[in-house]
Amino acid sequence: MSDDETIIRSVIENWAAAVRAVDMEGVLANHAEDMVMFDVPEPLQSLGLEQYQKTWELFYQYSPGGPNSFDLTQLRITTGDKAAFATAILTIFGSALRLTIGLRKEDGRWLIAHEHHSYAAKLDN
Repeated sequence: MSDDETIIRSVIENWAAAVRAVDMEGVLANHAEDMVMFDVPEPLQSLGLEQYQKTWELFYQYSPGGPNSFDLTQLRITTGDKAAFATAILTIFGSALRLTIGLRKEDGRWLIAHEHHSYAAKLDN
């Protein structure tokens, strides 16, 4: 595992731990100011940290945090010099979602610039 991959894994795991702990400062840490989030509930996209924070305020209306409230498995990370992405399966109280995270390196720090959370939809034939 490369140094960048180790750092990115730590950024993502610390973010998930902050979500479980209902630690908004920790949730927002290591995110780019101009980050973009595509989440399951509306709005279609959240632009910037202020809108991103509002998505978590909504999340916490339905989730008290704690164990099993936001667990990552199958975390895979691909790194480049200035950009990286990660995918994982995210489980929220037993419901599995897909998670994709895009990161960029700014002034030597890896910052989350994009998050995409989605459910797999079963299509009827």
